[in-house]
Amino acid sequence: MAGLQGHGVEHEHAPDHPQDDAHEHDHEHGPWRRIRHILTPHSHDSAMAVDSALEASARGIRALVVSLAVLGLTAAAQAVVAVLSGSIALLGDTLHNTADALTAVPLGLAFYLGRRPPNRRYTYGYGRAEDLAGVVIVLLIAASSALAAYEAVSRLIHPQDVHHLWAVAIAGILGFAGNELVARYRINVGNEIGSAALVADGVHARTDGFTSLSVLLGAGGLALGWEWADPVVGLVITVAILLVLRDAAREIYRRLMDAVDPALVDQVDDVLRQTEGVIDVGTTRLRWIGHQLRAECTVVVAADLTVIQGHAIAEQCEHRLLHEIPRLTAALVHADVAGGTHDLTAHHQDDQ
Repeated sequence: MAGLQGHGVEHEHAPDHPQDDAHEHDHEHGPWRRIRHILTPHSHDSAMAVDSALEASARGIRALVVSLAVLGLTAAAQAVVAVLSGSIALLGDTLHNTADALTAVPLGLAFYLGRRPPNRRYTYGYGRAEDLAGVVIVLLIAASSALAAYEAVSRLIHPQDVHHLWAVAIAGILGFAGNELVARYRINVGNEIGSAALVADGVHARTDGFTSLSVLLGAGGLALGWEWADPVVGLVITVAILLVLRDAAREIYRRLMDAVDPALVDQVDDVLRQTEGVIDVGTTRLRWIGHQLRAECTVVVAADLTVIQGHAIAEQCEHRLLHEIPRLTAALVHADVAGGTHDLTAHHQDDQ
């Protein structure tokens, strides 16, 4: 007997950390607690949810809707000032914020598509749509940096007169505040649900916030008579955007290449070793499908066990993993017998 196969079961569990939720309640009071309650409902608000993965997608969509509303209002207010002042820098920043708000569209579609169940063609489901949306977002960040550089160089060669500098400065502050608020919200939700695309989208909002600050600094320089101040600051911000772009692109690349944090693999191995009946742990493979994590593992059990006993150990491993590993939605555990061989498949494994 080559081994004992445990069934891959996709269990549905709520988080097993109510004390964390209580801890947050103890430290949040007043209006901020009510605002946080609306934007990120706690587990007792969704106790009737059937699928925690769908709940995570719903949180992602909610984050995008809120972001779209905040950035839409920010861009509209900046557009009015841009028209009245004739500030090309502010106009460019308004276009940046508009583009950033529109990134919610492909990512929202990805979250919606990711909720569709697996089928015979897409056997792992549609979660990869998030990673594809992340690629689009990275391209938008790159386009934003290119546009910022072009605007800065153009203003350096052809200086522009700007009116109502105080209004331009206020609009720049408003743009930074709106983008930073959205960035923190997207990044926090993205980290909580494990969505690299949503985190990248938050990073994109943060880069546009830096661009808004360049408008403020440029307006201050113009007020002092430094015509070169605005374009030079714009070039500095372009470099900052490129640095952020590198980090966002690296994260999306790792997701597309099925990379995971090695510490997470160690955590899975520890859970398996601590399961009663497990003698040793073999191969452990993890992969992200959108914001959902899947595991394929091999454990070693005693050779004198029955098939039913070996299966029970494998299922216990799966059950513990689903409870103890954050955002893990599916686990497949294969049980090998101690001292067993794989004569039929060993040469295939050696070729890998």
